[in-house]
Amino acid sequence: MKFVIQRVSHAKVEVEGETLGQIGRGFMVLIGVAESDTEEIADKMIRKMLKLRIFDDENGKTNLSIDEVGGELLLISQFTLYADCKKGNRPSFFKAGNPEMASNMYDSIIEKCRSLGYKTECGKFGAEMAVSLLNDGPFTIVLDSDDL
Repeated sequence: MKFVIQRVSHAKVEVEGETLGQIGRGFMVLIGVAESDTEEIADKMIRKMLKLRIFDDENGKTNLSIDEVGGELLLISQFTLYADCKKGNRPSFFKAGNPEMASNMYDSIIEKCRSLGYKTECGKFGAEMAVSLLNDGPFTIVLDSDDL
């Protein structure tokens, strides 16, 4: 599983001109699910993401978590995080999870974040989405379950 986490001042996702999710200060997270991913892996990724201390404290040091700043989450499914570009110029996505499993895992991640009390907005799995954001920093971190 891969999470690309961007600290944002605001972000939103639209499908066919309709806003599906919109947040203020927080994280816009692209989520890639691999075929081998499990609920246990998802739980580890969520815990790690929510504990990241990447918001500025009163001294300008990145010392605060999303919880400590009352941040919000915008979660976007992104199978292209598993693009394999080793051969040729057309990426292969054979490492990405099958759509049914990946969709279920994505939904589970959304529900877990909501159940923990975070305002959690999301896109639509498999849809063509327009994501806009103001990256604060810029600050972007890639979490890969293979590294945890």
